[in-house]
Amino acid sequence: MTNWITPLTLQGRHVRLEPMTEAHVRGLAEIGIGQTFWDFMLYGNMETEEDMRNWVADILNRAEKGTDLPFVAVHLASGRVAGATRYLNIMPKDRGLEIGGTWYGANFQRTPVNTECKYLLLTHAFETLKCIRVQLKTDKRNERSQKAIERIGAKKEGILRNHMILPDGRYRDSVFYSILDTEWADVKKNLEGMMAKYEG
Repeated sequence: MTNWITPLTLQGRHVRLEPMTEAHVRGLAEIGIGQTFWDFMLYGNMETEEDMRNWVADILNRAEKGTDLPFVAVHLASGRVAGATRYLNIMPKDRGLEIGGTWYGANFQRTPVNTECKYLLLTHAFETLKCIRVQLKTDKRNERSQKAIERIGAKKEGILRNHMILPDGRYRDSVFYSILDTEWADVKKNLEGMMAKYEG
């Protein structure tokens, strides 16, 4: 049986997902510092390279505990770090996991990067790990993220109210989505159609 928490590289046509390491800090800082999307996330704002270093250290600590498997997305055409994403809430016994903690630099938003990253992560989850459920969640205020998740074909399950307390003390409502193994074929076809629009 495939080990669910063993670091691995997933290669696409536009992007490579490689295991996150401390060596990625500078590349992540170049595209992540000062971005507004941190307002929707659970880590606080990233204002300096040291903030990013601490964030990477925290994510790598989670990986060591076996709860998360973090990746850095590298844009193949430019060779630049494009963003980060990961598997989290990994539950091999229940054959489920979550895809989250996802963010990209401004130059890589509205490009094939996110679509292909989701395609690579979902393909590995359903076809190699044999997941029966993949979960995604986002801040209720983040309508752009909700639309992106719905666009790939994930089903909205509901809203958990006062689900988390953000670093600034605000209460976050989280919108939960999922894709089941029985839905994967349709979602895969949809993602392939989305990526085909970028070809040519």
